[in-house]
Amino acid sequence: MSDKIVLTGIKPTGTLHLGNYVGALKPLVEMSKSNTTFMFIADLHALNFMRDAAALRRHTYEIAAILVALGLDLKNAVLFRQSDIVQVPQLSNMLMNVTPKGLMNRAHSYKAAMDKNAAAGLDTDAGVNMGLYTYPVLMAADILLYNADIVPVGADQKQHVEFARDIAGYFNNIYGETFKMPEPVIGADTGIIPGLDGRKMSKSYDNIIPLFAPSAELKKKIMRIITDSKLPEEPKDPDTSTIFQLYKHFATAQEVAAFRDKFVAGGMGYGTAKTILFEKIDSALAAPRAEYERLMANTDLLDKILVDGAARARAVAEQTYARAHRAMLG
Repeated sequence: MSDKIVLTGIKPTGTLHLGNYVGALKPLVEMSKSNTTFMFIADLHALNFMRDAAALRRHTYEIAAILVALGLDLKNAVLFRQSDIVQVPQLSNMLMNVTPKGLMNRAHSYKAAMDKNAAAGLDTDAGVNMGLYTYPVLMAADILLYNADIVPVGADQKQHVEFARDIAGYFNNIYGETFKMPEPVIGADTGIIPGLDGRKMSKSYDNIIPLFAPSAELKKKIMRIITDSKLPEEPKDPDTSTIFQLYKHFATAQEVAAFRDKFVAGGMGYGTAKTILFEKIDSALAAPRAEYERLMANTDLLDKILVDGAARARAVAEQTYARAHRAMLG
């Protein structure tokens, strides 16, 4: 995918965890080494349900520090706050005028809110604000502003890219070729990283392992992983084990093969397996965790990175917005 423009956004709405790292952050950092990558912290998207400005600012710093600590290539990658680009809400407002209401009615986020209300016996639109309802249009503005070729997303986010293509098509059909058509890319590991209880690792399930948890907290979390009742001497199935499924994302192929053999042969208890997993993850994340802590103690450095990134992003956004403005208003 070299020479392709990649775009992604991360909402600053809470603690990032190992599932985020394996499914999204690690592949994005690798992608940034060979592709121009626009990576924005989606603080505007968070506003439809976050009401704590201090927490929003803190989570913004956390995401920036995590990405830099993981080795984001800031020569190729443009890291910035969404709200620093005024053209995002401006273009979103213009796109509203070519976006059918019916498209918004089909948005997964809106339908999920309606279903939740119906199950609770509430009015269909109870608690639904226009930020939630028009979320896909704002997302389309994010995607289209930077001429993205590729948008890495989880399977549950694919609809946003499809909607961006639809909205770009409506605009182009009316006003002439203005926007590039982006393509979604679904990561192979996205959405299948197990949490402490074996379900998908998710804050909503309260089963996460924070990405840069201190060693003591990391060990405590890993020791809480739910297992079956097999005795140490019994063979175990690595393919159904949360311990093994996590281990394979941090170990070499040779280490993974050896760990699999220990599961299948028997003779290793789950306590021992958890200790091996802890030591592997703790070792793999020790250096980036130290860099993360350094950056969080020096947020002036993060501000500079974000301001510099916004200037680079704005240079592209201004040109795209000017094309749309000329097409619509002359």
